[in-house]
Amino acid sequence: MLAALLHRAPKLTHAFGSQAAIATGFARTMATYLVEEDSYSFLKDLGLSRVNNGVYDGAWVAGKAGTVQSIDPASGRVIAEVTTGSVQDLERCLTAGTAAYQEWKKMPAPYRGEIVRQIGEELRKYREPLGKLVALEMGKILPEGVGEVQEFVDICDYAVGLSRMVGGAIFPSERPQHTILEKWNPLGLVGVISAFNFPCAVFGWNAAIALTIGNTVLWKGAPSTSLVSVATTKIVADVIKRNNLPPVVTLCQGGDEIGKQMVKDERVKLMSFTGSTAVGRTVGVEMQRRFGRCLLELGGNNALIINDDAPQDMALDAAFFGCIGTAGQRCTTTRRLIIHEKLYDGFVQKLVKRYTNLMQRVGHPLDQATLYGPVHNQQAVENYKQTIQEAVSLGGKIECGGKIIQRPGFFVEPTIISNLPHDAPVVKRETFAPIVYVFRAKNLTEAIGWNNEVDQGLSSALFTSNVQSAFQWIGENGSDCGIVNINTSPSGAEIGGAFGGEKHTGGGRESGSDAWKQYARRSTITVNHSADLPLAQGIVFE
Repeated sequence: MLAALLHRAPKLTHAFGSQAAIATGFARTMATYLVEEDSYSFLKDLGLSRVNNGVYDGAWVAGKAGTVQSIDPASGRVIAEVTTGSVQDLERCLTAGTAAYQEWKKMPAPYRGEIVRQIGEELRKYREPLGKLVALEMGKILPEGVGEVQEFVDICDYAVGLSRMVGGAIFPSERPQHTILEKWNPLGLVGVISAFNFPCAVFGWNAAIALTIGNTVLWKGAPSTSLVSVATTKIVADVIKRNNLPPVVTLCQGGDEIGKQMVKDERVKLMSFTGSTAVGRTVGVEMQRRFGRCLLELGGNNALIINDDAPQDMALDAAFFGCIGTAGQRCTTTRRLIIHEKLYDGFVQKLVKRYTNLMQRVGHPLDQATLYGPVHNQQAVENYKQTIQEAVSLGGKIECGGKIIQRPGFFVEPTIISNLPHDAPVVKRETFAPIVYVFRAKNLTEAIGWNNEVDQGLSSALFTSNVQSAFQWIGENGSDCGIVNINTSPSGAEIGGAFGGEKHTGGGRESGSDAWKQYARRSTITVNHSADLPLAQGIVFE
């Protein structure tokens, strides 16, 4: 077919270049994307095609900023393309979202919860194909991809219950026949900027709660996982349209300029940002400058402590998954193993054996047999290589791994590094890759000190059978992280608890507990139901 086209176009050679150049151009035009292949039919089930609109403001429109190709990190092949939004496209989304808020906020909270319930039901229908897309575009293995969609479903269920439970409080007044009330009201338009590693769930945690409280949501997903953003928004938008609602959720896929404008625009009342500490610092400063709110979920440098009385088999399982899950690309990934000196040698030896056996389970994320997939892109590979080199130059010993896996895609060996000081610069810096550093600690107090000495404060775990050690760990002399686990992995969390961390992790909280309060403004109300007007503290003003 290509040869026939070339024979039919001799005049084009003179106008546009050599015949070889024309062949290249035709090859690019005609190259098959994964979305066009029968084995990836689930992409069409999600409403995706070769080129997809990346802007939704109540209607799907082609973004005017250009087109990005979505790449399968396990093969390097193009999945499909997405047109990205310009600042003008963003303006339409901002306008639509703020207008929709005026209607949405007036609806009873249980009704808003019913809409979120329907979103959860629709996600259930598409859990498998959307989970496959998450795995394909991000690179995490299929059970993790499907599990991520399930997290969105779960938070919708949680938000439905919340819609009938959001309450204030009643406080006693010092004045007779006075009552102090507390009420929570929505903020307005909430901006969500999510990262590539959880391209579906992070939006879900924010959107389900924000919508239930009465806010509208504007989303910008990571450019490299734009297809997940588009497919997820299609599912949500269909529910909104069926209920004849305005666009309470809008999407503007784009680059840095879109994110920067979202942060600057005062119509965005709360900015929920998930990403690097460096960018999060800029977001926080800008939001504070204009007296907006921000919810920051930033870096993690998480430690797992194995005390001398730890249940070792459980600890080994936790360390293995915590280090290699999502190929080390979770914000809760275990990056430091602090092992009591009595257990250190045997534990490391067993973990190295697990890592060695894992190499038989490396493969494409959609392969059911795969337990370990690729890192997300070439930049992640370069970061991995540079970190390995730095660690070795500082005296680190590679216990296993440390190399690029020679196969299509972006695959690197999961790596264990020993023999570094606990406070080495490379150790104290988060590297988003499957690299874990192991350390030998004399006692729990020393281990806790090492856990706390890094700038990040997201997740942490202690394995112990001693109740005194457990309570030391969760107390004021224990972990300084937002997530403090006992006898379970630091990797991951349940939706029922507030998710987030301290220090350079940002201090934000998403999902359960009372994290919903970040999406609302608090009003303290004093009601005088007497016939007099006494002042507080008994002041008489005459």
